[in-house]
Amino acid sequence: MLDIETRSPHIRPQDPPGSQPDYFYPPYASSLLRAPSKPLIYLPHTISERTGPVFGHGLLQPNDNDLTAQHAGQPLGERMLVHGRVLDEDGRPVRSALVEVWQANAAGRYLHKVDQHDAPLDPNFSGAGRVITDEQGRFQFRTIKPGAYPWGNHYNAWRPQHIHFSLFGAGILSRLVTQMYFPGDPLHALDPIFNSITDPNARERLIARFDIEKTEPAFALAYEFNIVLRGTNDTPFEEGKR
Repeated sequence: MLDIETRSPHIRPQDPPGSQPDYFYPPYASSLLRAPSKPLIYLPHTISERTGPVFGHGLLQPNDNDLTAQHAGQPLGERMLVHGRVLDEDGRPVRSALVEVWQANAAGRYLHKVDQHDAPLDPNFSGAGRVITDEQGRFQFRTIKPGAYPWGNHYNAWRPQHIHFSLFGAGILSRLVTQMYFPGDPLHALDPIFNSITDPNARERLIARFDIEKTEPAFALAYEFNIVLRGTNDTPFEEGKR
């Protein structure tokens, strides 16, 4: 089973030690090949890079943020809502940012030709969605809870249940990628990707909060996951930052 991941984290001088994943983390076997062997070369940023793109709702299609309503039937699995806000270091909302998600289905399999995990595909679940943040930086997805899956990094290696997030928007120089995990998962302590972030407080920022207030009675549980772009409480990212 090949893990569907991309990782090239950028550690900035102002990031507290251990708050962002390092390029080279031997327990995560793929990092041995992906880590650069020479010092990085930093290029000056242009005005267009500093301002970044602004997206409009015309980019979206119906049900782009409802992963349970993109096919003729309902997908199998535990229905849930994932909501949150995208914020800067001062707690201000990041408006009109494009938030994309992708995930495995309830059986722990991605709809991807590289994923050969011996688990069933769901004809009613593609596992991808997107939405534009509103004036308060808010986003919401309706989906199903993804399953854990084996990934071949080491003997009996399993990835915890997680959802991948990608962000584009104003002030974001390159695509930001992170992962959202679920509270109480026993696989957290065994996962090299999760533990490549050595600061336990930073790891906690990747775990969603169960939200009974947003839970829809008799239909779907809800989880809150806020994304902070910069500062001492920023979200750990897999990709280079501003």
